[in-house]
Amino acid sequence: MSSNVTYFEAVESRPRHRYWLHALLLLLTLGTTSVVGAGLAAGFAEGRPFNIDDIYGYWLAWTQPAYLLQGLPFSLTLMGVLLAHEMGHYLTARYYRVDASLPYFMPVPTLIGTFGAFIRIRSAILSKQVLFDVGIGGPLAGFAALLLPLIAGVSMSKVLPGVAGAGDVVFGTPLLVRALEWAMFPGVPVENIYLHPVARGAWVGVLATALNLLPIGQLDGGHILYAFLGERTKYLSWALVAVFVPMGFVYAYSWLFWAAVLFFFGMKHPSLVDATPIGPGRTKLALLALFILVLCFTPSPIR
Repeated sequence: MSSNVTYFEAVESRPRHRYWLHALLLLLTLGTTSVVGAGLAAGFAEGRPFNIDDIYGYWLAWTQPAYLLQGLPFSLTLMGVLLAHEMGHYLTARYYRVDASLPYFMPVPTLIGTFGAFIRIRSAILSKQVLFDVGIGGPLAGFAALLLPLIAGVSMSKVLPGVAGAGDVVFGTPLLVRALEWAMFPGVPVENIYLHPVARGAWVGVLATALNLLPIGQLDGGHILYAFLGERTKYLSWALVAVFVPMGFVYAYSWLFWAAVLFFFGMKHPSLVDATPIGPGRTKLALLALFILVLCFTPSPIR
């Protein structure tokens, strides 16, 4: 059956990029993360533990805009990792002619100044191979982008006895971060290492990479696994979300938040019609993604 809609009409009917909105959210997120970064920089310079008050310097930033400059090492590191992650998705989607939006950043006055970023997929993904490639493109790009800042940031960190557990908030130490700490500060306990703001920005990127690679629903890891197992993935998704509940009481309350968000909004998958096998090359990439997840995951990220 022929269609009465021409190619040019179809193109015109697509939602156009709202560049002003993407730019506005980017600038706002740069501001909120720079406020957090300025607090982290002040604490690092003074050699005192991280305090909740450090992330609420918004009035100071409003009255003294130069205050934000000292937060740029943290904010630019973090936003660079998030941007690389989302552009990994976006460029892969564009390669396969999947209609996708530019990244939307989410500025929120939280412990890190943002809820991250996302792109909107506006057309169907019907192929397992395309779903896999779009899903894995983000974590691989983000992980590659965080390695050098993390190495540089850890090298600029310093040793202060008991500093890591003395503040209002205790940050977990993923295996990747601990390995670099061990290499640069051999024999120094983890609780004595005060991470530089650049390392802390990369640390947030490590945390975001781990969360996205969890094999659950609409997370990147869920798309990767769905390309292999299809509908059977939902059973593992439900099981992991259920595990988050006791983890929330044992390790960090944030797992309860993620359990609720994923339960209500993140369990669906696209309907695939192309059963072309994933192939050995993508299987190796999936194993690489699993290895990255192990390196980046910590059961107690923030408490």
